[in-house]
Amino acid sequence: MTNRRRHQHLLRSAPLFLPAVALAVGIVAGQHVELSACWLLFFALLAITVVLYRLPNTQSAMILLTVAALGAVRSATVRQQHDAVTWPDGMVSYEAVVISEVTEKPKTMAADIIIAGNGKKLKCYLEKDERSRRLTIGDRLQVVSRIERNSAWQSGTFDYRRYLEVHGFAGQTFVRADDWQRLTASWEGVPAWQQVRLRFLGYRHQLAERYRTMGISSEAYAVVTAMTLGDKSAMTADLKDVYAVSGASHVLALSGLHLGIIYLLLSMMVVGRRFRVVMQVVAVLAIWAFALLVGLPLSVVRAAVMITVYGLLSLTGRNRMSLNALALAAILILLASPDSLFDVGFQLSFAAMLAILMLQPLFERLVSRDWLLEHPLWRWLWGLTTVSVAAQVGTAPLVAYYFGRFSTYFLLTNFIVIPLTTAILYLALAALLLPVAGIALLTVVGWLNSALTFIAGRLPCPSIEGLHPSALQTAMVYVIIVSLFLIVKRYDKHL
Repeated sequence: MTNRRRHQHLLRSAPLFLPAVALAVGIVAGQHVELSACWLLFFALLAITVVLYRLPNTQSAMILLTVAALGAVRSATVRQQHDAVTWPDGMVSYEAVVISEVTEKPKTMAADIIIAGNGKKLKCYLEKDERSRRLTIGDRLQVVSRIERNSAWQSGTFDYRRYLEVHGFAGQTFVRADDWQRLTASWEGVPAWQQVRLRFLGYRHQLAERYRTMGISSEAYAVVTAMTLGDKSAMTADLKDVYAVSGASHVLALSGLHLGIIYLLLSMMVVGRRFRVVMQVVAVLAIWAFALLVGLPLSVVRAAVMITVYGLLSLTGRNRMSLNALALAAILILLASPDSLFDVGFQLSFAAMLAILMLQPLFERLVSRDWLLEHPLWRWLWGLTTVSVAAQVGTAPLVAYYFGRFSTYFLLTNFIVIPLTTAILYLALAALLLPVAGIALLTVVGWLNSALTFIAGRLPCPSIEGLHPSALQTAMVYVIIVSLFLIVKRYDKHL
């Protein structure tokens, strides 16, 4: 197969890949172009695309440009909406509802709130006292404060304003202890979808309280609630650092790993093909219910979309875990929320999945498939190794760019955290139904924390710090990775 035919085969098997890339490029461009110009360009390209119906190759190129222009339109529209947000000068009085767990900071208590009436989301910092410590999800407050635009504070590659906008915050405010009071619980004036989200978050709070009543230690409680409920408010700075240095932070941030384990558990409940359609519908609904339970973070939404696509494709007999499915998930998410492209979790999760899909088959063939089939344990170990290495290749440049770190024992860490994370998720579910399982849960979490503490604190050089490559250097690393992949692909007859 010639090199040209190989490229054509890749594009035929993943026809949505290039449109997804074009959409992402358009979203980036839309951050720097006026909305009116984006609309003009979109309609002009659309008209040219229609006219060129007799030139299929040229029309295909124009379709990609039109998709890019659509991305620019969506991006510029959202940017204009952010820029249009204004707040009155001075102190204003308003009612708001708490929509997140309250987190203790050095001098304040931080919470996300929604203003009743206009539904705008604020990052709120309350003066620390006993009253603010007792606030919980769903509390309605009467507040008097000054509301400000999102801060433009930056540190290295971290843009705080971008972070707030990506996560839907329209502003921020500081509230003194004497300037707020709790009202009778009510969600009046809160958008309907946020009311549904609040109800599920209320269930999450109740589940977290059940974990607390099991007598689990503070560190174990923090890890269990982070892994199973997406609530990292109990994580201490030291514990976060242990997971970060050892390369295990991804198990604390709910993502495809966690939802994949849940989906696998649901799939195992039905044997045979008779109830396959019902099982897929139930599994997908359960996945989205879990996504609501943990607050719909972008990493979970991405994973839920991917699993939904996976489930639907499984009913058609198509290749479910494919580059095309990943591209479809990206297109759906970026059209709905263009700002997601600038979320670090979104970038890391898609980079990891893309690397796994493209590189893992290459690594897997380094060992004879026939030999692996004869040795199930080695097959599992080799599969875990190839997936871990592929994901690390895909995410390491971004981790270095955003966090300045490379975890040297990532492979050892994954051999530990993946099986233990699976056990923790299953035991956490069992503990909610049968409290005696909490003893086993506590034991497994203790093993995990001890192992990661040993890696981060006792092994030599657990991480390389202070990397911080520039955006151009990071991009060049990915160019090198892609170039090497294409070179190998050119001479690999199996690709």
